[in-house]
Amino acid sequence: MSSNYPSLFRSEEMSLVQLYIPSEVAHDTISELAEMGDFQFKDLNPSLTSFQRPFTPRLRRLAEMARRTRLFRSQITGLSPTLGIPPLAAVPPFTTVGPRAQNAYDELEEKLKEHERRLTDMNKSWEELGKRKSELEEKRWVLRETAGFFNEAEHRHTEIRTSFDEGDNAPLLEHAAEYGNLPGEGGLSGFDLEFVSGTIERSRMPTFERILWRVLRGNLYMNYSEIEEPFVDPTSGKETHKDVFIIFAHGEELLAKIRKVAESMGGTLYNIDSSQDKRADALREVSARLEDVDTVLYNMGQTRRVELSKIAEQLEAWTDAVRREEEIFKTLNLLSYDQSRKTLVAEGWCPSRDITAIQLGLRRAMDTAGTSVPAILSELRTHQTPPTFHRTNKFTEGFQTLIDSYGIATYQEVNPGLYAVITFPFLFAVMFGDIGHGILMFLTAAAMIFWEKQIAKGGVNENLETFFFGRYLIVLMGAFSVYTGFMYNDIFSKSLHIFNSAWEWPHNATGLVEAIPTGHRYAIGMDPGWHGADNALIFNNSYKMKLSIILGVIHMTFAICLQVPNHLHFKKYLNIYAEFIPQMLFFHSIFGYLVICIVYKWSIDWSTASSAPPGLLNMLIYMFLSPGTIEPGTQLFAGQGFIQVVLLLIALVCVPWMLALKPYMLWKEHQKIKGQGYHGLTGQENGHNGGERHSTEHLDEEEEEVGMAVAESSDEDHPFDMGDIIVHQVIHTIEFCLGCISNTASYLRLWALSLAHAQLSEVLWSMTLDLALEYEGGVIGGGVFVFFMFAVWFAGTIAILCVMEGLSAFLHALRLHWVEANGKHYMAGGYPFTPLTFANLGAEEEQ
Repeated sequence: MSSNYPSLFRSEEMSLVQLYIPSEVAHDTISELAEMGDFQFKDLNPSLTSFQRPFTPRLRRLAEMARRTRLFRSQITGLSPTLGIPPLAAVPPFTTVGPRAQNAYDELEEKLKEHERRLTDMNKSWEELGKRKSELEEKRWVLRETAGFFNEAEHRHTEIRTSFDEGDNAPLLEHAAEYGNLPGEGGLSGFDLEFVSGTIERSRMPTFERILWRVLRGNLYMNYSEIEEPFVDPTSGKETHKDVFIIFAHGEELLAKIRKVAESMGGTLYNIDSSQDKRADALREVSARLEDVDTVLYNMGQTRRVELSKIAEQLEAWTDAVRREEEIFKTLNLLSYDQSRKTLVAEGWCPSRDITAIQLGLRRAMDTAGTSVPAILSELRTHQTPPTFHRTNKFTEGFQTLIDSYGIATYQEVNPGLYAVITFPFLFAVMFGDIGHGILMFLTAAAMIFWEKQIAKGGVNENLETFFFGRYLIVLMGAFSVYTGFMYNDIFSKSLHIFNSAWEWPHNATGLVEAIPTGHRYAIGMDPGWHGADNALIFNNSYKMKLSIILGVIHMTFAICLQVPNHLHFKKYLNIYAEFIPQMLFFHSIFGYLVICIVYKWSIDWSTASSAPPGLLNMLIYMFLSPGTIEPGTQLFAGQGFIQVVLLLIALVCVPWMLALKPYMLWKEHQKIKGQGYHGLTGQENGHNGGERHSTEHLDEEEEEVGMAVAESSDEDHPFDMGDIIVHQVIHTIEFCLGCISNTASYLRLWALSLAHAQLSEVLWSMTLDLALEYEGGVIGGGVFVFFMFAVWFAGTIAILCVMEGLSAFLHALRLHWVEANGKHYMAGGYPFTPLTFANLGAEEEQ
């Protein structure tokens, strides 16, 4: 039975279609299909490498164009934060289809080359001038510092030398006083000393000084000073702090060593004249040249800014056009060329209900290209498994994504995502039940939904993007939490007295007292009379534990029942009476019986009964240990022993039923069809059946294995392997039987997390607001303390109870769906439908 309407119950019916596309409309046809976004192309050239495909040269040119657009974007964003790029809607559209499209792309390629050439030249000149400016600034600092050093030396006649911790001697300067200590115009008086000056990075100065001292054995005189302003690298923009140094030594050999060490450590040397007049002239010359360089840099910066502003006006349109063209030619490389018809041949999957829309799109592409020869579409019959496609909207997308994270549904199997819309937020709410916390969660998600257009337009922080994506999921989780909060009668760890309690406390009683029943029942949810009672935790434990078992059995029963529509759809009728029926009998003979006992025990007023309420856990244990015998404290109703024996026998019978029936029926079918050709249990031949599409899926794995073995040969070359089928069935049976126990116990997390959430909420209240309300420190002091404690309580409620506890409950609800429920029916053997689309262009680059 085919479905021609969108539904989440099963994936959409898909068709394999073939397109014969004339070469003159191929480009515009692919573009139109990408605009529609509902056609997945197949690779018809799997044996060809990427270098052998016909449109690879064009893709290389487009890759070079894309590189240039990325270069322009980096230049624009790095130039100035105030120079923004206009959005795509604000720029003129670029011609991407039609007869002029290829000429437009060729013109764009030349335009991008010209812009890149001009920017490269300007950037190169900018970097050269920047380096020249840095050199001139360094030289000016060297001239200033050396002039200051000489001026200072002229006014003092004391010995200047550098000492180090090693205690090295300075033979040259120890006796310098005998000849005069003044560094003057010609060096030191009485000594023919020359000097080396330059700059070096500040971090290297200590190492530089130590190396010089040891290499020259102290025969030097050194002075240095820090340059206040950092130097900016024009290429990388990195700031560097430098120091100016001047070093006196005697002899060309020592001076050569100084220069060699300075250059090896990245220092820059400058030739400075010892004459004061010549130094002044050099300083004036350097300052004048700096002014000229600054003027040229300013003019060049303005020219560069104008150039980038022109590029920015069209950059988004160019980038989008290049990305579209790349996708089109990547797709064209998947197509094969029909030499006889001079056309391109394409194959791919599309939703069957969209075939008419695709045909209209092909006609639009023909009109756009300006030709009278349209592409021809024909639907193919195939046994290939189609991709899985669920048509979702912004509400159902989040729920479907949760299921797809576990595994993509097999083509046209029942989709658990449909039922997760209700079951997921409900099971979450069972663990998160609190009216106040649910309202906070609901309002937060409702705000994101109300302003979703503004939030999406303005951009979402990557840390909050997940919450925004799941806003519809969160709003239902909050709404269900409010409902379960009413059932638990819990709001921020307090109770609501909406109706009259069914219990009242005796007047003037002291010590441990018992509440007196009033004769009626609380209308909805938990009676507030339990709040504050000494045995409230015991009562809540029992209530929530049994409730979690009931919900777990109901949820797993529903999951097992979803096998039936799958078996009927895929014509696996054997699985219904060989697997589904014994599974249901086995599961409910044990845990279905336990649920009935829980409900029955709840229905009895044990305060008026003649016996104490039995322990259901012990009753279930003794049901297996001593069948037919009712141990003391486990009697619930008359005839209990006989019923338990019958249920236990049914469970025992179901085990060999699941183990043996299916392998036996497959063996019997094999004996029947042996030598007669390949026929499955459905009576269909494994050939190209013109009246049935995708017939391979209608066969079970074991049935297909039997049929293929017989079809390949009429002799015993490929015998029927009964052992593999038996092993598979044994594993499947053991997994189900043990899973019934472990999965049912796993639902106890509903009780554990609900109890933990309630207790944590109560602890937070008692440690904050409860203390503040009992504080006796005056009106002003008490008010300030209450305000402070309220802030602490509210922050803890949001951070701990709503966010951390919410994420914990979310993960546990996810596990219950992925493992406990989906494991009962979900095959998840499909692959996703990934159509060609322009909608997500650039998304990967932005991430």
